[in-house]
Amino acid sequence: MRNKPLPCGLSRRSLLLTVAASSLVAACGGSGGSSGGGGFSSSSSSSSSSSSSSSLSSSSSSSSSGPVLPDPATAPALKTHFAGNFKVGLVTDEWITGNASISALVIRHASSMTAENVLKADPIGLGGEGVYDFTRADILASFCATHGIALRGTPLVWHATSPAWFFAGDPADASYKATVRARLERYVTDVVTHYKGKIYAWDVVNEVISDDGSQTYRNSQWYQVLGKDFITYAFNAARAADPAAQLFINDYSTEDAGKLARLMSVVDDLIAGGVPIDGVGHQLHVNIGINPAAVEAALVATEARGLINHVTELDVSVYTGGGGQAELSGAPLAAALQTQALTYRALFNLFVAHPSIKVVTMWGTTDAHTWLDTFPVVRNDYPMLFDDSALPKSAFWAVVDPAFVP
Repeated sequence: MRNKPLPCGLSRRSLLLTVAASSLVAACGGSGGSSGGGGFSSSSSSSSSSSSSSSLSSSSSSSSSGPVLPDPATAPALKTHFAGNFKVGLVTDEWITGNASISALVIRHASSMTAENVLKADPIGLGGEGVYDFTRADILASFCATHGIALRGTPLVWHATSPAWFFAGDPADASYKATVRARLERYVTDVVTHYKGKIYAWDVVNEVISDDGSQTYRNSQWYQVLGKDFITYAFNAARAADPAAQLFINDYSTEDAGKLARLMSVVDDLIAGGVPIDGVGHQLHVNIGINPAAVEAALVATEARGLINHVTELDVSVYTGGGGQAELSGAPLAAALQTQALTYRALFNLFVAHPSIKVVTMWGTTDAHTWLDTFPVVRNDYPMLFDDSALPKSAFWAVVDPAFVP
């Protein structure tokens, strides 16, 4: 785990949504659960394996630590199972081409893929204005094209990955704002043009909503220089560069009522201004205490505005106590994994019930490839549908088989 890079958003305050365990029990039709929920920023990549205990993996399904799981060979492909509802996405970078087991898992299960890091302005734009390195992202795009996987791009504009050259110059200069705007529009135009016809949807702006209830917009450098109009500039440039690509505003903690209200006020402003927005991306970095009703409220709010929903970064942590909670093992971990399975079942049942959802993307691939092993602290988290060995977990079977008992 420790060789996995730390996420870019470590400085951001997490926002936890605390709910009663009974809400999850009622929604899932099962027992177990604890309070808490939340969202975090998203950035890590590694092809390494974590040191999770194999006694809790699907490969040891006969263990007393969990239910007996079906033969992995009988597992349906997620992309086929949900083909009538939405695309199923997984997240990797170009390293996948050198990892046979993860490549096989993605090819079998994913109808969509999101680039974890290689489509961010850092690293693409580190060379300076008009100087780009698409090498790694192009490898991933080629992999997707070869295997018939739709590629989703994120993010074009994010405060955490904006190289300093965007803001170079004297803010007191009368032409400074126009210069920064031109740089932004050129970057978005160039990147979207490069992948025109290869990327079906973009998170145009990422995490622009404040966590502070007293203000709507995150006080990023983009906002400080250009105000809220930087969002409009980015959307308009993206639409002009590829009219066929779907364009999204993406954020975390949309399951929090206050954050959702601020987000929707921004969405309303964009719609009123004729900005070409197609939908809202909901990260859904949640934990086993999440109340599915809070997630549904975010989906309904988007639908009410005639927009589509993308679940962009789903994972379900087994920890409800934030970074201060000790690493789980033994019986407590087994109980948490059972609750996790019920949580995933409730969420996917919710997703299926909302045709406005066009893709559900897991933020990672297996329990060995998750940013949560290093955020908010270093510990094994087990947040995915597949274990360290890329075998289906109890959570997977709960999602695809309503008769399965975790």
